[in-house]
Amino acid sequence: MIKKIKDFSELVVFEHTIFSLPFIFVAMVVGAQGWFGWRLLFLGLLAAVSARNYAMGVNRYLDKEFDALNPRTKNRPSVDGRVSEGQMIAFILINAALFIVVAYFINDLAFKLSVPILFVLGIYTLFKRFSALAHIILGISLGLAPIAGAIAVTNSIPLWAIYLSIGVTFWVAGFDLLYSLQDMEFDRAHNLHSIPAKLGAKKTLALAFAFHIITMLFWYLFVKEAHLGTFALVGVLIGALMLTYEHYLVHKDFSKIDRAFFTVNGYLGFIFFILIVLDIIFG
Repeated sequence: MIKKIKDFSELVVFEHTIFSLPFIFVAMVVGAQGWFGWRLLFLGLLAAVSARNYAMGVNRYLDKEFDALNPRTKNRPSVDGRVSEGQMIAFILINAALFIVVAYFINDLAFKLSVPILFVLGIYTLFKRFSALAHIILGISLGLAPIAGAIAVTNSIPLWAIYLSIGVTFWVAGFDLLYSLQDMEFDRAHNLHSIPAKLGAKKTLALAFAFHIITMLFWYLFVKEAHLGTFALVGVLIGALMLTYEHYLVHKDFSKIDRAFFTVNGYLGFIFFILIVLDIIFG
């Protein structure tokens, strides 16, 4: 049982849930103007984990043939037989059902939007078959996190949550462009649509940088619209510095893409969250 849990954890790269969690709770803290309660903390965690498990399960199931051909992904549990097709389908259905049930217990708006959200989360992999906009779809998938957090607390979608969501969308799309540079030649060889495969490395780097400028703009608008103060503005500034460092790492050496992707982006979300909390407490 422990081995199987580890296999599923590796299947969905469970530790990458850190990219979406901070921004769900940023929205919840801002929406509640402080502590939002243990019930919503528990439901928020369940919603975030089940949604991401569902999305990654769909991705791994639909991409298993391509993953088997890619040297970077050929050892994934979905490819080497540690997790069977039947187990993946069951995993996808269980997490989808869990997400809908959790949304029901959050509030009516969350429940009404649960199936449309699952639809968006599930189409990312299919987009790669016919459109380079897949990077944007992935960004939107994680960009839904702060909107979900706002809905959980306020039962509405305030403008500040939309600004925060757009920022997250371009943040994720930008670092996905950088990450996709690793598979540029593979995508070209197998007719998969990605921006690196279409535009090449130089233009992809420039576009990713532009996306992250847009991120900072919308996070600044979020801070202003939510009437946050100095700590939140420092969070935006630190985010800008960290993303600049990420681009420096990748421009210097493509072999450092993993470091830029996992380390910098992982810390960015948590630092931003901590500074928003400090702003709510002391602002």
